Amino acid sequence: MENQDPAAPKTSRLPRKDRKGLKTFVLDTSVLLHNSQALFAFRENKVIIPLTVIEELDGFKGFSDEKGRHARAVARYLDSLRAEGSLHEGVSLQSGGIIQVVQEKEMRFPGGLDEGNRDNRILMVAFQEQKNNANVCFVTKDLNARVKADALGVYSEDFETNKVNIEELWRGWREYTASPEELATLEREGGVAPRPESSFLANEFAVLKREADLEDCILARFDARSNKLVRIRGDNIGPWGIEPLNAQQLFALEALLDNSIHLVTLVGQAGTGKTLLALAAGLHKTIDERVFRRMLVSRPIMPLGRDIGYLPGTKDEKLTHWMQPIFDNLEYIFTGYLEGELKADEQLRFLMDSKKIELEALTYIRGRSIPNQYLIIDEAQNLTPHEVKTIITRAGEGTKIVLTGDPYQIDNPYLDASSNGLAFLVERFKGQSIFGHVTLVESERSPLSGLAVDLL
Repeated sequence: MENQDPAAPKTSRLPRKDRKGLKTFVLDTSVLLHNSQALFAFRENKVIIPLTVIEELDGFKGFSDEKGRHARAVARYLDSLRAEGSLHEGVSLQSGGIIQVVQEKEMRFPGGLDEGNRDNRILMVAFQEQKNNANVCFVTKDLNARVKADALGVYSEDFETNKVNIEELWRGWREYTASPEELATLEREGGVAPRPESSFLANEFAVLKREADLEDCILARFDARSNKLVRIRGDNIGPWGIEPLNAQQLFALEALLDNSIHLVTLVGQAGTGKTLLALAAGLHKTIDERVFRRMLVSRPIMPLGRDIGYLPGTKDEKLTHWMQPIFDNLEYIFTGYLEGELKADEQLRFLMDSKKIELEALTYIRGRSIPNQYLIIDEAQNLTPHEVKTIITRAGEGTKIVLTGDPYQIDNPYLDASSNGLAFLVERFKGQSIFGHVTLVESERSPLSGLAVDLL
């Protein structure tokens, strides 16, 4: 028998007892594929896993992605519990909770439900449990499953551990109406202590507006060490010819180019310049200043629409298709910064051949140690909180990590704007001295792109 994961709670051989007020949670496959620790997230309550869920997890255990790892972890946890008692009867945990694997009973399905559908069979376990116990909750990340549960009168919820309120997500910057005295101090000394009630966080940016003229503003960043808003001067900021077109882009470049900030997140809709700014800053730090040994760029392999299946060729040839948006941005930067399109193309190829710029699939990052590199993760909204944690823990000495994405443009079927890893990271890291975040709000790609963002 494999050893139990150290993160899993310990079990006891105490006999299982039905306790008054005990809540029962029936877990769907989608929950365990999202986070294997969901088995132990319900503390002193009872967790039921339908046998069909075990069957579905078995189909994922051979996958090398995050779903496969979670499927294998659940199998290890349940196997270790077998030494403590019968999963059929229910195994008691020292936390007071119970984990039980149950077989679906033969019963007549309500009209409209396909008996051969595995999702429906899992839902019927919750339906059966509710007949015997009014305190039942069906937990699933499948939207349709929650709708069906509601139609059957079964209470259901999303698995909300690691969820954030996306409407209240920290923007990383704010508008601040400054008094004439504050502005005079800022102009004279380059920094000013904000009013105590403002409660600025480390590396939070500010648009300081004059009380008499709200159109005139000064841009600043809060320095937690000196407890002052320090003025930002964007006169010479324009790495590889990419100059900021609005205040938020200037804030982003300020964080991207600051060596004391080791983790940066950029959030914004299409066309706000997230990826372009990250790449330009990475090239400047890697090629010009040589602060980092290499710029490593990656993104989740998550198709938009129907998957086209396996692609022919070597790993690099396969990656070319997935990384085309990165190539497009790099070619734009090189063509604008270097004279002649052919020269720009040759220079880009030279830097890639010499490994100064490297494109890698996220699949191959797990298990690596990445020292002294400028690591960019594009489309990070398609990552789970656990995947984001895995990536950041790969950072070695001297590495800077930049994650970009749009929480409202998610292709992962098990994530939404509130549960994705990018939003979770912003919420958990805000206020840390080595972290910077900017929400970009203005589309600068083209008038057509901006109009599409607003109208579509």
